[in-house]
Amino acid sequence: MKKLLFGINPIHMDIAALALRIILGALFIYHGATKIASFNEMFDQFPDLIGIGSGATLVIVILAEFGGGILVLTGLITRLAVIPIFITMVVAFFVVHASDPFQAKELALVYMILSVIVFLVGSGKYSIDRFIMKGQ
Repeated sequence: MKKLLFGINPIHMDIAALALRIILGALFIYHGATKIASFNEMFDQFPDLIGIGSGATLVIVILAEFGGGILVLTGLITRLAVIPIFITMVVAFFVVHASDPFQAKELALVYMILSVIVFLVGSGKYSIDRFIMKGQ
């Protein structure tokens, strides 16, 4: 018990990766779903940050958040799926909320950091990626 509580080795890295994927994926599915639900209201008001129109930008963000969230949650191409999430959070933190107080952009920073951690940890044993990569 002493080694378990005070040891430096991970207890179970694959379960930690699964929990992290489930949490991050579910949160982004939720954020993407809220954007889908209010798509018509947000369509003309969403910031056009890359010059393609606010509607097209909103669609890209929905794909990153909702689609990426599903892929991360299931562990399908996890490292690739988390890249658009990371980019979305970088833009949210450094561009959209640049002049806002820290409390307004804190969540974007947390999501940005969590996406980097998911990228570094990978999908783990309990994922679709494992079954795809099993033969390699």
